[in-house]
Amino acid sequence: MKTVHTLIFLLFISASVFAQRPNREKIEALKIAHITEQLDLTKEEAQKFWPIYNANEEAENKLRARSNEARKNNKSDDLSESEAKALLLEMVSIEKERVALRSKMLNDLLEILPAKKIIALVQAERSFKQKIIQEFKERHTNRRNKK
Repeated sequence: MKTVHTLIFLLFISASVFAQRPNREKIEALKIAHITEQLDLTKEEAQKFWPIYNANEEAENKLRARSNEARKNNKSDDLSESEAKALLLEMVSIEKERVALRSKMLNDLLEILPAKKIIALVQAERSFKQKIIQEFKERHTNRRNKK
């Protein structure tokens, strides 16, 4: 019964959020609801899980911003070979940091959650991303068809 209520709640939120132009906060709220629903965390698990997960998300967002900034400011045609090599090394470094962050988070979560729930987390993140992409495609198609 709890799952049915949560599912109805998620559908209601999804409909209301995507009726408007989505912003990062709304998408994050949907993501939290989706992950919570998929993992079926106990109260104790949730109290330990969310600080670890949120810290990782914040660190990954900083890495993503750093990566975007490096690439945005450097067009390949405008770079010398040495500048391109330095940019490539920076991109590799950022990717290594991202993998290390993810690995640390998964190891930290293993101390508080069963492995099955961590696998469910990975699957929930993937399914949420697919839902967002699908929603974006549908909205984009609908806008194009209205013109």
